[in-house]
Amino acid sequence: MSQYKEEKEAILEKFTDIFPEDHKYFTFLKKVFRHEFRKNWFRRISTDILENWNFRTCSEIWIMKAYINNKLVDEIQPVYYYYIDHFLNNGVQEERIWAEILWENDPILDAISVFVVYSVLNKIWLENNFKIKINTSWNEKEKAKYIEELQNFYENKRHILTKESIKLLDIDPIKLLTTKNEDEIILAKQAPNILKYLKKDTKTHYIKFKQYLDLLNVPYIEDHTISTWKDYTTHSMWEFISDKGNLIWKWSRYESLAKTLDNPKDISAVWFYTDAFAIIDMLKQKNIKIRNKDKIDLFFVQLWDEAKTVILPLSLRAREAWINTVVSLWTPSMKEQMLKANRSWAKYVVMVWIMEARNGVFQVRNTENGTQEEVKKEELIDYIIQKIGTETLDFYCPIKDLITE
Repeated sequence: MSQYKEEKEAILEKFTDIFPEDHKYFTFLKKVFRHEFRKNWFRRISTDILENWNFRTCSEIWIMKAYINNKLVDEIQPVYYYYIDHFLNNGVQEERIWAEILWENDPILDAISVFVVYSVLNKIWLENNFKIKINTSWNEKEKAKYIEELQNFYENKRHILTKESIKLLDIDPIKLLTTKNEDEIILAKQAPNILKYLKKDTKTHYIKFKQYLDLLNVPYIEDHTISTWKDYTTHSMWEFISDKGNLIWKWSRYESLAKTLDNPKDISAVWFYTDAFAIIDMLKQKNIKIRNKDKIDLFFVQLWDEAKTVILPLSLRAREAWINTVVSLWTPSMKEQMLKANRSWAKYVVMVWIMEARNGVFQVRNTENGTQEEVKKEELIDYIIQKIGTETLDFYCPIKDLITE
């Protein structure tokens, strides 16, 4: 195998196809979070495709650019946004649910962000299956002092560190706190705590952040090993960790990003996100399934063109009568069509051959009890509704959301 082909396959392994079964979970999560976001005044945002592609690994960048370029400082502040989209994280595909609050530097917004996620996870039956860990970031002076203390702490422990970590010790020792090496994890827990080096403003923000979490009855664990590689991060940081030790939700507040994007002033913001796959995995591990709203009540099978011309308009009428209907118009084999009908778990299967198409009397099979009846064409829709019950009809119609003012 050529090196090019190996590299190509290595890249493609990081991407994921989402099939209908997982889309049921993904659609469910989107609905739940959209509902929770709307209740908390978040509005959906999508940036232009070029911004979306260029800053795919740092969503807060393209959201901040959109905020600045469109002069949204003129809106009522703070501004609440969320987005749901594909995402690349270090070359790995994620299905991100992201939210952000821009403009205000208030710890109550940090607490609200945590509370929104905490509420959703509890509502979808994942209570007691995660922990919330919090920490605080630093300003430049606090960071410089903290780096010095970390280097002093690790200096006589170099023999325990990996080669990569020894390099980090001289460049950015804060990254040692997020190590995956077992021996280094033990060291990280013993390392100096940033709280000892905080000045008044940073410490006050963190104390108020915790007070608001207490007010909202959100349980949390303080963990000084939570860190970030982003230089513009300030104040509150948090993570939601599953009972399996996997990261579910994160992150933090920032201020100086706007200036790096040529804005004359800093703009405070708090952002948080999840990879929906992580929550889907938790739901599956608990054997929590999503109700199938696409259950088929009526499945038409046919043979030959004459039958097609009869059941096509009839199937459309059935759908207009709110019956969940599938029609097989393209497979010539009756055996294959019946196999499809069985796999669809349709409650009733209508079989139309040439004679049935001509005399207008169809064979209707009840797949649940195996019985079969003859039903006249003009009576079929009323017959199906009577059998399945009006309460099972699918009355949902997005067109009803249209209004005029």
